[in-house]
Amino acid sequence: MIVEKIPIHTDHTQVELTTYFQDSSPEMGANRKRPVVLICPGGGYGFLSDREAEPVALRMCGMGFHACVLRYSIAPETFPTALWELAASVAWLREHAQEYHIDEKKIVVCGFSAGAHLAGSIGVFWNREFLSELTGFSAEQMRPDRLILSYPVITSGEHAHMGSFENLLGSECGDKEKREFVSLEKQVTPDMPRTFLWHTFADGAVPVENSLLLADAMRRAGVPFELHIFPDGEHGLSLADEQTDNGTGEQIRPECAVWPALAADWIKRD
Repeated sequence: MIVEKIPIHTDHTQVELTTYFQDSSPEMGANRKRPVVLICPGGGYGFLSDREAEPVALRMCGMGFHACVLRYSIAPETFPTALWELAASVAWLREHAQEYHIDEKKIVVCGFSAGAHLAGSIGVFWNREFLSELTGFSAEQMRPDRLILSYPVITSGEHAHMGSFENLLGSECGDKEKREFVSLEKQVTPDMPRTFLWHTFADGAVPVENSLLLADAMRRAGVPFELHIFPDGEHGLSLADEQTDNGTGEQIRPECAVWPALAADWIKRD
């Protein structure tokens, strides 16, 4: 496995993209190309959860994919810094696809909670003029092919996780226009990539309405999606098994732990 820490730059930040690329071997098809899953951990834009980082990357590798983890900027950095960093990471993966045997048609951005808001943001903003002007990348360089959104922060409206938006927008969080701009269900267009979503009905931190609102917006825009709502389970389950449990046992939910296999099957479909 090729584990490297790649520096990702904006005009004022530097963060790390950690790769978990599977080695090429003539015994397993030397020229085999694999999808890559780019993981954005959650943490309310205030911290980055280790539970939603390397363990998820290793699980994705175990399913036959490449993976990487972006440790993007959090508060006091504000929008659109993390989005710029994610756009640059997608562009880096696309640029190095041949070198690392990446299937350049399956660059999948996977986010958790606020990290899923970031993943969803590149999904709705990848071809907006403001992002190209900011980053210097073309829309095609920044385009994710698919999204996996795990218990995502989506809306800044009635069902908002306001702590995430306060961290994301800082002193501008009181500006209604800015809050609506980053309320992702309001930004969906037919150009958004196909998306896999999962949430729990019992999520008390980020209400399930966040996924439902986004799914409804995608349906109206004609964007294909797969949505799984599990009845039980707290927020922040990650893999929902012993690997990512915090020691309490409360984050072990076998009925939810099927999501990586469901997502892997979804990625493999054309």
